[in-house]
Amino acid sequence: MTGLSKSRILAHRQCPKRLWLQIHKPELAQYGDQQQQRFDAGNTVGEVARGLYPEGLLIENEDLGQCLTETQALLRTGKPIFEATFQHDGVLIRADLLLPDANGYRLAEVKSATSVKDVYLPDAAIQSWVARKAGVPLTRVEIAHIDRSFTYPGGGNYNGLLKHVDVTSAIATLEAEIPAWISAARATLSGAEPSLDHGAHCRQPYECPFIAYCAPTQQQVTEYPVTMLPWGGRLAKQLFDEGYADLRDVPVERLSKPLHQKVWRITKTKVAELNPEATKKLNDLPYPRYFLDFESIQFAVPIWSDTRPYDQIIFQWSCHIQKSEMELSHTAFLADGTGDPRRQFAESLLAAIGTAGPIFVYNATFERGRLQELAAAFPEISAQLRAAIVRLYDLLPLARAHYYHQDMQGSWSLKKVLPTIAPELDYENLAIGDGGMAMDAFAEILYLGTSAERRRELHEGLLAYCERDTYAMVRIAEYFSHCNSSSE
Repeated sequence: MTGLSKSRILAHRQCPKRLWLQIHKPELAQYGDQQQQRFDAGNTVGEVARGLYPEGLLIENEDLGQCLTETQALLRTGKPIFEATFQHDGVLIRADLLLPDANGYRLAEVKSATSVKDVYLPDAAIQSWVARKAGVPLTRVEIAHIDRSFTYPGGGNYNGLLKHVDVTSAIATLEAEIPAWISAARATLSGAEPSLDHGAHCRQPYECPFIAYCAPTQQQVTEYPVTMLPWGGRLAKQLFDEGYADLRDVPVERLSKPLHQKVWRITKTKVAELNPEATKKLNDLPYPRYFLDFESIQFAVPIWSDTRPYDQIIFQWSCHIQKSEMELSHTAFLADGTGDPRRQFAESLLAAIGTAGPIFVYNATFERGRLQELAAAFPEISAQLRAAIVRLYDLLPLARAHYYHQDMQGSWSLKKVLPTIAPELDYENLAIGDGGMAMDAFAEILYLGTSAERRRELHEGLLAYCERDTYAMVRIAEYFSHCNSSSE
């Protein structure tokens, strides 16, 4: 009989086929960057949580049988136990925190999120059920999550980072269901591979690592799937269920929104369209012009004083400057990773962008938000930073309103628009090709064990990536400014 764990039972609750594949065909799993980042954040928060109880004892034996034995021995010490291991009815669990309490123990599951999510309750219920059945006198069960309001004072002091929420009452009814969950999981594992349709459960509450095996994407069927209709989720699903895989096969009368009709028309005719209004709007703007992009990193556990969990810490900017139509230059900033980069970031940026002229960005929400945060953090230069916010000019809504090319496949992201205008500016030839990779690269720079040579490689890769983003905006703005026709 295959042993069960909390994670296996939860996998089965999300999708029986997921658990079956996890046990019988684990080689088919594909884990994305976001999943790995979630795992990494959880591990970091777990380490900090243990550090808040310096007298605690960690069970880290790889032999689970030994972990069970060691747990029983440590229960007699009356000290906090980390990774306490219990088993009942073939189900094994490891508790993040088992904390001594009057007449028993508090069991706390540590999460890197900033609130108690519904998905955490079955998790806590399984932990509690197994521990109680194994004879542990639990006084309460808690979810310990990140407190977003915590401001790191520095010096390794993380008291207050975690907020403990009592979920004992919330999981009481769930605990009664656990024997049925166990039976269902065992029945699935003892049978043939389940046959289940692809659906919302493939990504909720977590993205399944077997999606590529279970549901080959529609992109493999057609270059222009109906799912590419922007903001067309319900309609796209309805059309797909009716047998329309390719957008070009959909009757135009099924599309009521002008934007959907536009995407359908250009996809079908393969004639790109640029409204002259975009040209007029850009040509009305003065010089100098600045093309700006930021890169940032987030930490569940802050590493610099006066920052909070999940703050967007900006560490890099790139700026192309057009003093006139024929004069283009570039300047940039990249933190060296030796300390909080925000002040140096802000001061160097203000020196680069001057006091007049439009500042082009692509999706201004991000840059505006970071500038507002800098203004709040550094009151003495807040006026200059807020003045820069007023100058932001967002190219994304301009492109969305006035430009479309069939190769954009329903998206106006920078990396979809750029190849239709300047295909030679390919991100594929860059060592760092997207924001997630940029964040990972800077995290590696921050790691003390990274060699000097590797840091130089990462530094060069980050500079090249961010510069590509701002030069991409230059080329898009030039294209919009000089195109005299409504179609190409």
